[in-house]
Amino acid sequence: MDHRSLPSTQPDTGLLERMFTQARSQNGWLDRPVPNALIEQIHDLARLAPTSMNCSPLRITYLVTTEAKDRLRPALAAGNVEKMMTCPVVAIFATDFAFAERLPFLFPHTDGKGFFERNPHLVEDTAFRNATLQAGYYMLAARALGLDCGPISGFDAKAVDAIFFEHTQLRSNFICGLGHGDPSKLFARHPRLPFKEVCRIL
Repeated sequence: MDHRSLPSTQPDTGLLERMFTQARSQNGWLDRPVPNALIEQIHDLARLAPTSMNCSPLRITYLVTTEAKDRLRPALAAGNVEKMMTCPVVAIFATDFAFAERLPFLFPHTDGKGFFERNPHLVEDTAFRNATLQAGYYMLAARALGLDCGPISGFDAKAVDAIFFEHTQLRSNFICGLGHGDPSKLFARHPRLPFKEVCRIL
Protein backbone atom coordinates (compact mmCIF):
# COMPACT_ATOMS: atom_id res chain seq x y z
CA MET A 1 0.00 0.00 0.00
CA ASP A 2 1.23 3.47 -0.87
CA HIS A 3 2.09 5.15 2.41
CA ARG A 4 0.76 8.44 1.03
CA SER A 5 -2.76 7.00 1.19
CA LEU A 6 -2.57 6.32 4.93
CA PRO A 7 -4.04 8.77 7.47
CA SER A 8 -1.64 11.51 8.43
CA THR A 9 -2.63 11.50 12.10
CA GLN A 10 -1.11 8.99 14.50
CA PRO A 11 -3.57 6.68 16.26
CA ASP A 12 -3.91 6.74 20.02
CA THR A 13 -2.03 3.54 20.78
CA GLY A 14 -3.31 3.32 24.35
CA LEU A 15 -6.90 3.64 23.21
CA LEU A 16 -6.45 0.99 20.52
CA GLU A 17 -5.01 -1.35 23.13
CA ARG A 18 -7.96 -0.81 25.49
CA MET A 19 -10.50 -1.31 22.72
CA PHE A 20 -8.89 -4.01 20.57
CA THR A 21 -5.35 -5.34 20.82
CA GLN A 22 -5.19 -5.91 24.59
CA ALA A 23 -8.93 -6.15 25.26
CA ARG A 24 -10.27 -9.62 26.02
CA SER A 25 -13.61 -11.27 26.55
CA GLN A 26 -13.66 -11.82 30.31
CA ASN A 27 -14.30 -15.06 32.18
CA GLY A 28 -14.01 -13.72 35.73
CA TRP A 29 -14.10 -10.47 37.62
CA LEU A 30 -12.23 -8.49 40.23
CA ASP A 31 -14.20 -7.32 43.25
CA ARG A 32 -14.36 -3.71 42.09
CA PRO A 33 -17.65 -1.81 41.87
CA VAL A 34 -18.91 -0.06 38.76
CA PRO A 35 -20.57 3.28 39.58
CA ASN A 36 -23.97 4.01 38.08
CA ALA A 37 -22.55 7.27 36.76
CA LEU A 38 -20.09 5.31 34.63
CA ILE A 39 -22.90 3.17 33.23
CA GLU A 40 -24.70 6.35 32.20
CA GLN A 41 -21.51 7.75 30.69
CA ILE A 42 -21.10 4.66 28.52
CA HIS A 43 -24.65 5.06 27.25
CA ASP A 44 -24.18 8.75 26.53
CA LEU A 45 -21.14 7.93 24.41
CA ALA A 46 -22.48 4.86 22.60
CA ARG A 47 -25.83 6.44 21.71
CA LEU A 48 -24.07 8.89 19.38
CA ALA A 49 -23.05 6.16 16.93
CA PRO A 50 -25.22 5.68 13.82
CA THR A 51 -28.26 3.49 13.24
CA SER A 52 -30.51 3.44 10.19
CA MET A 53 -33.03 6.28 10.38
CA ASN A 54 -31.61 6.90 13.86
CA CYS A 55 -34.00 4.17 14.97
CA SER A 56 -31.99 3.26 18.11
CA PRO A 57 -33.82 0.01 19.01
CA LEU A 58 -31.38 -1.19 21.69
CA ARG A 59 -32.78 -1.42 25.20
CA ILE A 60 -30.59 -2.39 28.14
CA THR A 61 -31.59 -3.87 31.48
CA TYR A 62 -28.82 -3.71 34.09
CA LEU A 63 -28.68 -6.28 36.87
CA VAL A 64 -26.56 -4.98 39.74
CA THR A 65 -28.12 -6.43 42.87
CA THR A 66 -27.84 -10.03 44.01
CA GLU A 67 -31.61 -10.34 43.85
CA ALA A 68 -31.75 -9.17 40.24
CA LYS A 69 -28.96 -11.52 39.16
CA ASP A 70 -30.64 -14.44 40.93
CA ARG A 71 -33.69 -13.88 38.73
CA LEU A 72 -31.45 -14.46 35.72
CA ARG A 73 -29.74 -17.55 37.11
CA PRO A 74 -32.29 -20.19 35.89
CA ALA A 75 -31.96 -18.94 32.31
CA LEU A 76 -28.17 -19.26 32.15
CA ALA A 77 -26.20 -22.15 30.74
CA ALA A 78 -24.32 -23.92 33.53
CA GLY A 79 -20.94 -22.68 32.36
CA ASN A 80 -22.05 -19.04 32.56
CA VAL A 81 -23.65 -19.01 36.01
CA GLU A 82 -20.60 -18.13 38.08
CA LYS A 83 -19.33 -15.68 35.47
CA MET A 84 -22.57 -13.68 35.59
CA MET A 85 -23.36 -14.07 39.29
CA THR A 86 -19.95 -12.64 40.28
CA CYS A 87 -19.99 -9.83 37.74
CA PRO A 88 -20.54 -6.29 39.11
CA VAL A 89 -22.97 -5.38 36.32
CA VAL A 90 -24.87 -7.75 34.05
CA ALA A 91 -26.38 -6.04 31.01
CA ILE A 92 -29.19 -7.67 29.07
CA PHE A 93 -29.05 -6.24 25.56
CA ALA A 94 -32.55 -6.40 24.14
CA THR A 95 -34.23 -5.35 20.91
CA ASP A 96 -37.32 -3.16 20.96
CA PHE A 97 -39.52 -4.27 18.07
CA ALA A 98 -41.77 -1.27 18.74
CA PHE A 99 -38.89 1.09 18.00
CA ALA A 100 -40.89 2.96 15.35
CA GLU A 101 -43.03 4.55 18.07
CA ARG A 102 -40.02 6.75 18.92
CA LEU A 103 -39.24 7.82 15.36
CA PRO A 104 -41.27 11.07 15.47
CA PHE A 105 -38.72 12.19 18.08
CA LEU A 106 -35.64 10.44 16.72
CA PHE A 107 -36.17 11.08 13.00
CA PRO A 108 -38.56 14.05 12.88
CA HIS A 109 -37.94 15.31 9.35
CA THR A 110 -39.86 12.45 7.74
CA ASP A 111 -42.62 10.01 8.66
CA GLY A 112 -40.47 7.10 9.77
CA LYS A 113 -43.19 5.70 12.02
CA GLY A 114 -45.61 5.63 9.12
CA PHE A 115 -43.01 4.03 6.88
CA PHE A 116 -42.69 1.02 9.18
CA GLU A 117 -46.44 0.84 9.71
CA ARG A 118 -46.79 0.58 5.92
CA ASN A 119 -43.91 -1.89 5.67
CA PRO A 120 -44.21 -4.21 8.69
CA HIS A 121 -42.07 -6.83 6.95
CA LEU A 122 -39.06 -4.52 7.48
CA VAL A 123 -39.48 -4.13 11.24
CA GLU A 124 -37.84 -7.33 12.46
CA ASP A 125 -34.65 -7.10 10.41
CA THR A 126 -34.27 -3.37 11.03
CA ALA A 127 -34.74 -3.75 14.77
CA PHE A 128 -32.46 -6.74 15.23
CA ARG A 129 -29.69 -5.46 12.95
CA ASN A 130 -29.51 -2.02 14.50
CA ALA A 131 -29.86 -3.16 18.10
CA THR A 132 -26.99 -5.59 17.56
CA LEU A 133 -24.95 -2.81 15.99
CA GLN A 134 -25.65 -0.58 18.97
CA ALA A 135 -24.61 -3.31 21.40
CA GLY A 136 -21.29 -3.53 19.58
CA TYR A 137 -20.85 0.23 19.87
CA TYR A 138 -21.71 -0.05 23.55
CA MET A 139 -19.01 -2.60 24.30
CA LEU A 140 -16.39 -0.49 22.54
CA ALA A 141 -17.52 2.56 24.52
CA ALA A 142 -17.27 0.56 27.75
CA ARG A 143 -13.74 -0.53 26.87
CA ALA A 144 -12.78 3.02 25.92
CA LEU A 145 -13.91 4.20 29.36
CA GLY A 146 -11.87 1.56 31.18
CA LEU A 147 -14.26 -1.35 31.71
CA ASP A 148 -13.98 -4.92 30.53
CA CYS A 149 -16.76 -6.86 28.82
CA GLY A 150 -17.79 -10.50 28.93
CA PRO A 151 -20.53 -11.11 26.34
CA ILE A 152 -22.32 -14.46 26.34
CA SER A 153 -24.92 -16.21 24.23
CA GLY A 154 -25.20 -19.25 26.48
CA PHE A 155 -28.66 -18.61 27.91
CA ASP A 156 -32.30 -19.41 27.27
CA ALA A 157 -33.62 -16.33 25.48
CA LYS A 158 -37.28 -17.30 25.91
CA ALA A 159 -36.76 -17.69 29.64
CA VAL A 160 -35.03 -14.31 29.89
CA ASP A 161 -37.86 -12.69 27.95
CA ALA A 162 -40.45 -14.26 30.22
CA ILE A 163 -38.61 -13.13 33.34
CA PHE A 164 -37.77 -9.57 32.32
CA PHE A 165 -39.80 -8.56 29.26
CA GLU A 166 -43.23 -10.13 29.60
CA HIS A 167 -46.03 -8.06 27.99
CA THR A 168 -43.52 -5.86 26.13
CA GLN A 169 -42.14 -5.68 22.60
CA LEU A 170 -38.62 -6.33 23.91
CA ARG A 171 -36.70 -9.51 23.11
CA SER A 172 -33.29 -10.41 24.47
CA ASN A 173 -30.37 -10.46 22.05
CA PHE A 174 -27.38 -11.29 24.23
CA ILE A 175 -26.05 -10.75 27.74
CA CYS A 176 -22.85 -8.96 28.66
CA GLY A 177 -20.94 -8.73 31.92
CA LEU A 178 -19.37 -5.35 32.68
CA GLY A 179 -16.64 -4.74 35.23
CA HIS A 180 -12.93 -5.11 35.76
CA GLY A 181 -11.77 -8.46 34.48
CA ASP A 182 -9.65 -10.87 36.50
CA PRO A 183 -6.51 -11.56 34.39
CA SER A 184 -6.02 -14.93 36.09
CA LYS A 185 -9.30 -16.19 34.60
CA LEU A 186 -8.45 -15.44 30.97
CA PHE A 187 -7.90 -18.13 28.38
CA ALA A 188 -5.19 -17.84 25.77
CA ARG A 189 -6.37 -15.71 22.86
CA HIS A 190 -7.73 -17.85 20.04
CA PRO A 191 -6.66 -17.22 16.44
CA ARG A 192 -8.54 -14.85 14.16
CA LEU A 193 -9.04 -15.15 10.42
CA PRO A 194 -6.63 -13.06 8.32
CA PHE A 195 -7.69 -10.33 5.92
CA LYS A 196 -7.01 -12.36 2.76
CA GLU A 197 -9.34 -15.18 3.87
CA VAL A 198 -12.40 -13.08 4.69
CA CYS A 199 -12.12 -9.86 2.70
CA ARG A 200 -12.25 -8.83 -0.94
CA ILE A 201 -11.46 -5.50 -2.52
CA LEU A 202 -13.30 -5.14 -5.84
